[in-house]
Amino acid sequence: MPAIPQSMEKGGYCVPFADRTLKCADCGTSFVFSMSEQEFFASKGYQNEPKRCPSCRDTRRQTRGEAPARQMYDAVCAECGVQTKVPFRPSGTRPVYCSNCFSEQRAGALR
Repeated sequence: MPAIPQSMEKGGYCVPFADRTLKCADCGTSFVFSMSEQEFFASKGYQNEPKRCPSCRDTRRQTRGEAPARQMYDAVCAECGVQTKVPFRPSGTRPVYCSNCFSEQRAGALR
């Protein structure tokens, strides 16, 4: 006897899982949200269906966590005089420290 597909509660009644064709929000191509994927989503408690095709999901996973490069500005450390780069535009009204001197300043302030 073939297995009966799992069902999911939707609006107070059970809807059997079946392959569905969805449109990717990123690239616009159609992709199949398979019965087994729907069962997996339901087992994890996910309420929404995927917005992206598998290719766009993989691309998004690979680029996640990669922040865009910050603009760095040249500065001279107020403590040791070494040339350094900082992630903000020095205004000249406050001292700027290299990473070593900044760490020492911070450690001294915490004592």
